[in-house]
Amino acid sequence: MADFDLLQEQSENRGDGGLLFRSMRLDDIPSIIAIEHEAFTSPWTSDAFVNELTHNHFARYMVMELHGEIIGYGGMWLIMDEAHVTNIAVNSEFRGRKLGSRLLSELQKLAQFLGASRMTLEVRVTNEVAQSLYRKFGFEPSGIRPGYYSDNNEDALIMWAELDRSGAKGRAQ
Repeated sequence: MADFDLLQEQSENRGDGGLLFRSMRLDDIPSIIAIEHEAFTSPWTSDAFVNELTHNHFARYMVMELHGEIIGYGGMWLIMDEAHVTNIAVNSEFRGRKLGSRLLSELQKLAQFLGASRMTLEVRVTNEVAQSLYRKFGFEPSGIRPGYYSDNNEDALIMWAELDRSGAKGRAQ
């Protein structure tokens, strides 16, 4: 993923106090699974991540490291000019420090860099914290997916954002 490596190099040079964004690798999966289990009631399996990294040519996943420790990750599928966020999570020890904002900003920049003009995601209708974050990045509600979440049949709110093709950063800083 040479394009991502170039974007990563630009990110590394910003002086973020040890914060690094890079492509997810297979050997990252155990750390990702640990975060996945603390963040979600229906976590993805190791096999799901292996499949995403090895067989899904639409998939792009990144990790967020702090001083070499994986503290968050995010992923999306790029289909034509649209990016669909599949998952995004930050280790519970690091929440409340605006790192989710940094991670979403990096995902949006990567999507723009790879040619996406729009981004979409689903979020639980009861997850006000996540919805608030997404709104800060230009996401607006556009519909409901009834019974989307298999653990409790909760509805998902579908949100869309137009991406700034000029390369500008996300709104929440």
